[in-house]
Amino acid sequence: MSEERITRTETIDGNTHTETTIVRDREPSGGGSKTWVLLAILAIVAVIAFVVFAQVSDAEIARDNAIAGAANDVGEAAQKAGDAAEDVARDLTGND
Repeated sequence: MSEERITRTETIDGNTHTETTIVRDREPSGGGSKTWVLLAILAIVAVIAFVVFAQVSDAEIARDNAIAGAANDVGEAAQKAGDAAEDVARDLTGND
C-alpha cells in the first residue's frame, strides 16, 4: 500500500512550490516460509548425520568384538600348543 503526500509552500514573493512525497509500506518478506524450509532441511541433515554416525559406531563395535574373539582364539590355541609341548616333554623325560 502507498500513500501520496503533497506539500504546497508559498513564499513571501508569492511563488508556490509543490513537493510530492510517496510513502510505500514495506513488502512482506516471506521469511516465515523460508524459515520453516530451512528448519526442515536442518532437521533432515541432523537425522541423516545421526544414522551415519550410529552405523559407523556399530561397525566399530563389531570390528572390536571380532578382534577380541580372534585374540581369544589365538590365546586358546597357544594354551593348547603349550599343553602339547609339556606332554611331549614329559613323554621324552619319562616323568608323569
